[in-house]
Amino acid sequence: MDNNYLIDTHSHINMIENISIDEVLKNAFENNVKKIVVPSSSPLDIDIVYEISQKYENVYCYLGIHPEDAKNWDDQIIDKIKEYAKSNKVVGIGEIGLDYYWDKSNIELQKEIFIKQIQLANELNLPINIHDREAHKDTFDILKEYNKSSKVIMHCFSGSPEFANECIKEGWYIAIGGVVTFKNAKKMKEVAIQIPLDKLLLETDAPYLTPVPYRGKENQPAYIKYTAEEIAKLREIKIDELTKITTQNVKNILSI
Repeated sequence: MDNNYLIDTHSHINMIENISIDEVLKNAFENNVKKIVVPSSSPLDIDIVYEISQKYENVYCYLGIHPEDAKNWDDQIIDKIKEYAKSNKVVGIGEIGLDYYWDKSNIELQKEIFIKQIQLANELNLPINIHDREAHKDTFDILKEYNKSSKVIMHCFSGSPEFANECIKEGWYIAIGGVVTFKNAKKMKEVAIQIPLDKLLLETDAPYLTPVPYRGKENQPAYIKYTAEEIAKLREIKIDELTKITTQNVKNILSI
């Protein structure tokens, strides 16, 4: 298979409510989205996400605990992920990180669980898929201190162009989703224009952050093409060029 197809590097297809997973995958394939990576976010969905990756040929997964679920952490999760990671369908640890938007009362616990999962990724020699919401400095500092060997994907990047540059200097990848299609997303459009193409990844974060022209409706992997089209337009390059480069980037970091 050549690289002239799209990969959704972050899509919660198990959370899409209006259509079945089979329909989601059919729609994706018909819109040139040939591979999808599904992240887990809580202890409850690790098994579900892993089983989906095993059932469908072109679906892969990240396994980990979202910072909002830090309070539900159990060290036995590490043993479970280690066992599941024997499968080549497990391509990273995620989504993990820090989220100060909803709740600042458990920041120290979030940091503790974040560090444990970084260390797990290093031990398993797997990439890390990072959730960073209103916690840029702490996320950056913890990764700098504790990540020894894992490649890093900044999922659903929401920082400034300056912060993007700092991440790029570390060799990290920037994943951009549907927000870049929003008219008022000036900062995200700047990021999409300036980052090196060899550090750019595409994602939907479905069922959230649906791009224009479906903004306000439930998102799905098929809609990643609108994000790709917007970035290609912003960068004044052909969509085929963007598609091939971003797909090769995924292959480089996730080996799929």
